Amino acid sequence: MSTEVQELPEQGEIVLATVTKIMDHGAYVTLDEYDGIQGFLHISEIAPGWIRSVSKFVREGDKKVLLVKKVNPERGDVDLSLKQVSNDQKKQKLKEVKKFEKGKTLLQNVQEKAKLSDSEMEKLEDSIYSKFDSVYDAFLQIGRSGISSVKDLKLNKKTSSVIEEICSKIKLPSVEIRGIMEITSNKSDGVEIIKKTLLDAIKKDSTIDITYLGAPKYRLSIKAEDFKTAEKSLKPIIEEIQKNIEKKNGTFKFTREESKKTREG
Repeated sequence: MSTEVQELPEQGEIVLATVTKIMDHGAYVTLDEYDGIQGFLHISEIAPGWIRSVSKFVREGDKKVLLVKKVNPERGDVDLSLKQVSNDQKKQKLKEVKKFEKGKTLLQNVQEKAKLSDSEMEKLEDSIYSKFDSVYDAFLQIGRSGISSVKDLKLNKKTSSVIEEICSKIKLPSVEIRGIMEITSNKSDGVEIIKKTLLDAIKKDSTIDITYLGAPKYRLSIKAEDFKTAEKSLKPIIEEIQKNIEKKNGTFKFTREESKKTREG
């Protein structure tokens, strides 16, 4: 009789776990991504310094991002740490989990609408993971660039049209960077000069938006899929506006405002 060996996490891995039992000397957890394998979080690994009560830091049912400290494959023991996980590691892990869950929901929608069998779904998933880090990344690419951008996946016509339809409804994540432009012109037709300069900038780049806030202030905002792309687009726009205003003896000043990220959906 053969026994199936359960996959264990690796030492140093960051995992998501659910607290199942609180003890005086620590807490038992189940690892969400490893079919509920049990691990142990010793009291000394919960928080820095001396801890009087474990339940002050962790409670049954809590979801925690933990570091795998030690794995004993023979016994199936997994020792974990909460205090050694940095805020950045925690954020990154939760982001990955969220992305995975979104991908799972999207695939369920595909299966229902395209009426695919479990084995067909397995093939589709394998195909996606051969080209992308996650299902959600694949669907985002289709949402941005169309189904033709994933022709390597060799999807059949029915599956392809269902995925395309689902992707068209995804709210693509984006970032917005913005700032206040202070523009003046002492010329008699100064208002027209400013208006034309700003309209020309908008015509050149459809990702920018300019709002009049009341003389001499205008808000410039630019949207892109990430901050790097947005920053790259912003610089030449500001330079162009400044050059055209100053060329006609006007003044220009730009002050950055806080950037923001839109929600993914």
